[in-house]
Amino acid sequence: MSEDVTSSSDEKTQYIGGEQVAVLLPLPLGAAYDYLVPDGMTVGIGDFVDVPLGHSGSRGVVWGPGAGDVDVAKLKNIKARCVAAPLPPASAAFVDWVSKYTLAMPGAVLRMCMSVPEALDPPKLITAYVASATPKEFKSTAARERVLAVLKDGPPRILSELAMEAGTGTGVVKGLLAAGVIETVSQAPPPPPEPDFAQAGHPLSEAQATAADQMCAAVGDGFSVHVLDGVPGSGKTEVYFEAVARALSMGKQALVMLPEIALGAQWRKRFNDRFGCAPMEWHSDLTRTQKREIWRTISKGGARVVVGARSSLFLPYPDLGLIVADEEHDAAYKQEDGVIYNARDMAVVRANIGKIPIVLASATPSLETAVNAASGRYVTQHLPERHAGAALPDISLIDMRAENLPATRWISDTLRGALTDVIDQGEQAMLFLNRRGYAPLTLCRACGHRLQCPQCSAWLVEHRSLARLQCHHCGHNIPLPEICPNEECGVEGKLAACGPGVERLAEELEGLFPGIRYTLAASDTIQSPRAAEELVKTIEDHDVDVIIGTQIVAKGYHFPMLTLVGVVDADLGLAGGDLRAAERTFQLLYQVAGRAGRDQRQDQKPGRVMMQTYLPDHPVMKALASGNREDFIATETHARETMHMPPFGRLAALIVSGKDENSVERAATALGRAAPHGDGIQVFGPAPAPISMLRGKHRRRLLLKTRKDIAVQPLLKRWIKFANVPRKVRVQIDIDPYSFM
Repeated sequence: MSEDVTSSSDEKTQYIGGEQVAVLLPLPLGAAYDYLVPDGMTVGIGDFVDVPLGHSGSRGVVWGPGAGDVDVAKLKNIKARCVAAPLPPASAAFVDWVSKYTLAMPGAVLRMCMSVPEALDPPKLITAYVASATPKEFKSTAARERVLAVLKDGPPRILSELAMEAGTGTGVVKGLLAAGVIETVSQAPPPPPEPDFAQAGHPLSEAQATAADQMCAAVGDGFSVHVLDGVPGSGKTEVYFEAVARALSMGKQALVMLPEIALGAQWRKRFNDRFGCAPMEWHSDLTRTQKREIWRTISKGGARVVVGARSSLFLPYPDLGLIVADEEHDAAYKQEDGVIYNARDMAVVRANIGKIPIVLASATPSLETAVNAASGRYVTQHLPERHAGAALPDISLIDMRAENLPATRWISDTLRGALTDVIDQGEQAMLFLNRRGYAPLTLCRACGHRLQCPQCSAWLVEHRSLARLQCHHCGHNIPLPEICPNEECGVEGKLAACGPGVERLAEELEGLFPGIRYTLAASDTIQSPRAAEELVKTIEDHDVDVIIGTQIVAKGYHFPMLTLVGVVDADLGLAGGDLRAAERTFQLLYQVAGRAGRDQRQDQKPGRVMMQTYLPDHPVMKALASGNREDFIATETHARETMHMPPFGRLAALIVSGKDENSVERAATALGRAAPHGDGIQVFGPAPAPISMLRGKHRRRLLLKTRKDIAVQPLLKRWIKFANVPRKVRVQIDIDPYSFM
């Protein structure tokens, strides 16, 4: 077994028959395994190979020379070298870096790069149709003639494409094939269309052009980080498109990361308008077949621009020239399961390894990014004004303490009056509430029993549209009961929904405005790019008057007719002891406020944003109402620095979990006793996690806090090594935690 899992350009890169090589496997293993290169075979570092492992074998990557610490007689031969392009050196170095930083097994990180193992197989040929060299007599029809006209001068067409271009069904094509008038040929899948980098983009303002020029100059000039800090509607996308065009003009690939799939609907349209074709996409909604072809295309350098979620960062780009992390502040970039990492931070690392620039774009940069920019580590380009002179919205606070709403209403009279004005004027409004479903809690008014998930310490959320109660943590769901499930109660008709979700808000809106046209926009209703596109079209066509949405519509969207945003519960994100609660709340509300008044006509009045709050004197609310973002950042920065919290200190979390609560408690206690100590080191816990049971497993948490100059990884390695943790208990390490649940 090889202990040093590295990929150095100084090592010998080709190995012949009889030599030992280290092969890293995409499994949760801490090291590469040694194998022999059989006679007649040559392999190089980065080659994908089939190797024997257990009964079924495995595929892995040649990682370097073998360690030589195993008797040669016991080593097994590599079975075959895959025909796929090798793993790029930058990807291998990235695997090593992520593994060492997150303390994840190298094989587990490699698995993210090899997420589609079947893509390593030889590509399958596809069947296409061409006109026969010796056409026979046949019964002609208008549809058949259209098919032949398409094939007359063009290249071979696949069945669906040919039928679509000819405006007919596939049966007509198959009929011509049976008649011998056309024939089939086998060919490799066609390459994706090339984006036209020379095509002119939208005219840029002076500030936009300055930012674009600086970023374009950085492409091809080594590693650098550029913070594109612009108010909502300032045209950040069009600016970094210029940098993408520069990378394409140099023959490089470009990666654009988006935190949410739903953000891609309007983004893809803008990209298509700018470059004349669609980008290559990578996200969880793709089929396995689509992922196989996309992975293979990317590995061969055929995909010039890739837009994707956080996992797209681990794809095998052979010639990456630019990375863009759009909405870089978004918490969705944090991967919480498996290998725990922040894709925004790892993207900066990937850019550094590849010696390429990265653009971090946001209207509300994260505090970590803002501090790096202020220190000069990152270059900042400011876009202080909306594109084409559109005005920023007016933000006002509604003090809910003075509204005296009944317990069953959540839209204040002040907000209702503003909604009336907007609807009467034929404009659109958005009601924002970051809570899915109908109600977050259901209880029995007879006995007080609260309906909780049996697998998680969380309430079941009512989804009245589905007539079910659901757990948003594990997915457990049950039909809406008619009687209290408490065995000691069992009373019928006393179950009551408590609190509002977007569905309940829609119910109230219908009561206030009978016949109102509205749409719900939440992760329950927008589960794919197609659903996002349909939502966008519905809103752009003004088929709705009011959008009721969660955070999924808080960023990235541009709706010209949207002139009012009403935030129903602005205080929602401030509850709890989350380190970033104030920052996240400010970012989310600032972003959702930015949806209002984006019409670029000079005579268009500014949008309005009305935020309902019971805490109008809170620093977050004051900063939003005054529009003074810099004061808020300064205040938050001072607070973090005073407490030595990130980015002025380091945090790492240990999450202890298992099915047996006593075993988990003993393991957590053992970790507490073995905790590191010293100057600049503090350990908090063990303590039950706020969600003390998740998916049927009990959970305890410990938090390590250190000075910024102390590396936490060596501390964590020693800590876990000397603690007595039973095998049936899992200890998960989260470096730089974002969630404290």
